[in-house]
Amino acid sequence: MNASVDVACRVSPALSEILEAQADHPEAIQPATLGSVRAALVGGGLAEVYDADRLHPQTARSILSELDDLIEEFGEEAAARDFVVIEASLELSSVIQSVIDGASRPPTLESVQEAMGRGLVARLVGEGAIDPDDDETLQEELANLIRRYGPHVPAECFLRYE
Repeated sequence: MNASVDVACRVSPALSEILEAQADHPEAIQPATLGSVRAALVGGGLAEVYDADRLHPQTARSILSELDDLIEEFGEEAAARDFVVIEASLELSSVIQSVIDGASRPPTLESVQEAMGRGLVARLVGEGAIDPDDDETLQEELANLIRRYGPHVPAECFLRYE
């Protein structure tokens, strides 16, 4: 399964954070699955990753319930990585939305980077949509997304709505 906007919209930020931590665990022998994340959550294996305050028993029950719903629908062997929600910052989301608004076809991360290189950020700064000091941070954030997901991923997948 490839990550989809529909799945991403159904995963809470707390569960997404846990799924990502398990998917990126440096000592993992096998890729993390929904079932392995559930086993770690039930077995207390996530205590080292999360402070007690962040994984309060009631929060853990809620996350476990959410995880059980995903397992019921997608199976225990579904890759945890496919359910990680990655969102751009609000500032980068503004840049992406600006590219989407002016594009004839859905833009990719690469096309957003090209638009930024052609002065999009300066225009948005002039319009007051983003802070003048954000240019370098936005470039770095976008470069990290491209390194992680590739240049041809639809930029829309990373929009943050608030």
